[in-house]
Amino acid sequence: MNVSLLTQFVIYPGLVCLLSADEATGYGPVFEEQPVDTIYPEESPEAKITMSCRARANPPATYKWIMEDMEIDLNAQGSHYSLVGGNLVISNPIKTKHVGQYFCLATNMYGTVISREASVQFGYLDLFSSEERESVLVKEGQGAVLLCAPPPHYPAELSFRWILNEFPTFIPLDKRRFVSQITGNLYISKVDSSDSGNYSCIASSQSISKSVFSNYIPLVPLAERPIRKYPADLKVKFPDTTALVGQNITLECFALGNPVPEIRWKKLDGQLPPNHEVRMAGAHLHLYNVQFEDGGSYQCEAVNSRGKDYHAARVSVEAFPEWMEHISSTEKDLSSDYTMSCVASGKPEPRIRWLKNGELSDRKEMRFSSLTFDDSGMYQCIAENHHGVIYANAELLCAPTFEHNPVKRVLAPKNGRVVIQCRPKAAPKPTFSWSKDTELLYNSTRVFIWEDGSLEILNVTRADEGRYTCFAENDRGKANSTGSLLVTESTKITMAPSNADVKVGENTRMQCAASHDPSLDITFIWSLDGRVIDLHKDSQHYERTLNGSSNGELLIKSLQLKHAGRYTCTAQTPIDNVTASAHLVVRGPPGAPGGVRVMNKTDKSVTLQWSRGADNHNPISKYTIQYRDSFSKEVWKNATTSPTDVEGNTEMATVVDLFPWIEYEFRVIATSALGTGEPSSPSPKDKTLEAIPVVAPSDVGGGGGSSRELTITWTPVQPQYYYGPNFGYIVAFKPQDGHEWSKVTVADPQAKRYVHKDPSIPPSTEFQVKVKAFNSKGEGPFSLTAIIYSAQDAPSEAPVSVDGRALSATEAIVWWLPLSQSNIDGYQVKYWRNQEDSEGRAQRVVVPGSENHTRLESMKPDSHYLIEVRGYNSAGYGPASEHLQIHTKKAPPSRPPRIAGKKLKGRKVNIVWEHVEPLANEAPVDGYKVLCRQQGHSTGTLYTTGKQSIDLLLPTDGNYVVEVRAHTEGGDGAVAQVNITGNRQTHLSPSFTILLPPLSLLCPPRKFGP
Repeated sequence: MNVSLLTQFVIYPGLVCLLSADEATGYGPVFEEQPVDTIYPEESPEAKITMSCRARANPPATYKWIMEDMEIDLNAQGSHYSLVGGNLVISNPIKTKHVGQYFCLATNMYGTVISREASVQFGYLDLFSSEERESVLVKEGQGAVLLCAPPPHYPAELSFRWILNEFPTFIPLDKRRFVSQITGNLYISKVDSSDSGNYSCIASSQSISKSVFSNYIPLVPLAERPIRKYPADLKVKFPDTTALVGQNITLECFALGNPVPEIRWKKLDGQLPPNHEVRMAGAHLHLYNVQFEDGGSYQCEAVNSRGKDYHAARVSVEAFPEWMEHISSTEKDLSSDYTMSCVASGKPEPRIRWLKNGELSDRKEMRFSSLTFDDSGMYQCIAENHHGVIYANAELLCAPTFEHNPVKRVLAPKNGRVVIQCRPKAAPKPTFSWSKDTELLYNSTRVFIWEDGSLEILNVTRADEGRYTCFAENDRGKANSTGSLLVTESTKITMAPSNADVKVGENTRMQCAASHDPSLDITFIWSLDGRVIDLHKDSQHYERTLNGSSNGELLIKSLQLKHAGRYTCTAQTPIDNVTASAHLVVRGPPGAPGGVRVMNKTDKSVTLQWSRGADNHNPISKYTIQYRDSFSKEVWKNATTSPTDVEGNTEMATVVDLFPWIEYEFRVIATSALGTGEPSSPSPKDKTLEAIPVVAPSDVGGGGGSSRELTITWTPVQPQYYYGPNFGYIVAFKPQDGHEWSKVTVADPQAKRYVHKDPSIPPSTEFQVKVKAFNSKGEGPFSLTAIIYSAQDAPSEAPVSVDGRALSATEAIVWWLPLSQSNIDGYQVKYWRNQEDSEGRAQRVVVPGSENHTRLESMKPDSHYLIEVRGYNSAGYGPASEHLQIHTKKAPPSRPPRIAGKKLKGRKVNIVWEHVEPLANEAPVDGYKVLCRQQGHSTGTLYTTGKQSIDLLLPTDGNYVVEVRAHTEGGDGAVAQVNITGNRQTHLSPSFTILLPPLSLLCPPRKFGP
């Protein structure tokens, strides 16, 4: 058979001359799973391929597999094939051996059906060529095409992306750039300088989940001024395309040109379909759910200000095969005429073929005259075009026969009941009769012939043993089949289970034993309240004890309340069963009470009512009530109740010692002598009634603040003590020698302070203050009275005798006479450049009131600064001093000394450098500082010298760094470094840095020279 990649398989079972609904009559194979086209990645870690094949059949089907019209020998030496169910497993697949077309055959006594064909292919995606890609040189304004040249691969479908310079910087696709998903090439309609870089093509195969990268292609835009303009030139043109009905397709068009061309689409022989979409800035035309009317000629047009370009091609629409009429289930008499009909649509028009029992028939149509038994079998009609294949299946049975379902040998228990089935296949429905040995049987009080032919015998005795024959006859023929009946001893319970009463957590045994016919196997099945117990799944609690084949004792371990109920033991043989039952009572802690609700409430108590839960066969001795509120963070707490102990025979109690105006939930827990049960569900949330506050604010105090203010502070009351809505504070205050209290209401419950402003308040005056809480029900008690002081006045004098001097290019020191006023907390020093900065941009330094001098830092070199000083306290700042002017020193040299040489002198090393010539805006050099430190350390020995050389004693071991820098009144200049090694040949390695370590951390200096 020729089955392409896209296939469709449809099964229509049930065509028979006589089709019985009872599966016990048997039927031919009907596929439930079939092989599909498979692509096996060559680099797959799973070294096997599985081709599916499964058919429903009675009796079960057997399977064979065909590859390239040859039956696969599963038993051949060195075979890679094995059969799992009906599935074909190919282990360690080899490309040269296992690529090809496969199908399976499913067979039973009623016939054979053949599956659709499916291919096995090996998927691969090779690496790109390792050859170096040549640079692409393009003038700015011209278009460029970078070729992807994907490596060999299978299957054909790849997706492409491009990266620029490094992964994962993907090229964004827009009106100017386009990646063809057909060739993988990158198109740039107009190159500009931003396109410069290295480009790599990424090819990805979704089928085998693999991606590969090409070598980089350098793109070099060449500057051209002025940039020339170029007409639109279509470089990507979609070909003539064939689509299938219902598919989605994409047409590609893209043009080079400057300005960037605009892409337009149209259908030359009509309007564009309503199911179209233009994407990728016009480069893609998507057609969704293609129909026949969407076929025709499509054109893309590229336009810019320099010109146009056109391209047109055809879209043809074809279709998979689809059944218009197919074979279906029917009943036909023997010797009747019958025609099977299959009609399919599709484009191209499908070809119809027929199979009987998997063999190709040379008939053009299945027409029967005078059906015979030989016409029975499994039929398939196949509709096929080059897009795919569809199948319809049917089974045809045409004669009364017992061949597939003869009367069987039957066992029956003594004194029991037996039914011997008679199920021939026949049409029309036959009449039935029975005989025992040579005696015909008729309906009686013990013997019945059912309408479907089955024979029923009641109260079976040993005399009923013998050979039984069923006769089936209709107007097309007759058939018979003989079986036998053997009578066995009936099964009886000899030890029945007994009722039991146990506690939770204990173990108990349920007895069960039975006698049975020794020729039969016996099985014991236990059920609880009608549900069969799964001994494997519930092995934690159930176990069958092994004590002879006739004993079915059940051990129940670690009993729980759910294990209580009616246990039934069923002793079962292949022909009969008997049962016996007993009740198991499990006593345990009480169940959860129900319906907890608030019946009455006050500001500090609620009365609860609940419904009694299950006592689980043990009296409830007491109840525990728990509560939680919004402040307990989901933690349940035991409630105080009235009465203190809630007896087990009550269903109501009062909870006391609650807070007013708090939302509570309650739950109830029952306890008995066997333990405490699960808690009830929480009651609906409910609030206690309001009450007057009883808690006063704490930590009342205050003082300070701005001039003419009295600041009063306190710790707010916690929300659980609000006791009602509209909570706030009443603040009372009076001078120490006053008689009347002033009162102010603060409505914010979270407030922590109140500031009273009054121009008449004298500074630093003693006041008494107190605070109390209030809500909508009334006012609470006042807090303890506290003594505070009103704010002091801001300083009234300005500092005098302000003086100072520059220390370096970036630092100065300033000092003044302390203010005589006693209310000074400190001083603020402001400084700014006289010409360059405004006073608003001044730098500030804050100095404690105990000091009268400070250091000014981060100043600019060689600059005139204005400096002012003023005192301050909690009431504000005092007046400023007169301005002091300071001129900072010039900056130190920015260039390091150049090391001129190094000489070894015995155990000393002589280092020489050139004089540093300062720039015009830099301070003159006063001398040099030389620091010798161990490598990796920031401190060492510091030397100063006015010379341009120094002798240093060689260290005994280790690596050292010698740093040389010029010293000026503006500070220290840039550093030159020399590396030296102790006791070995000194290595001179000058280097330069602008970093100066803090000199205060260095060793005490030794001075050399003048």
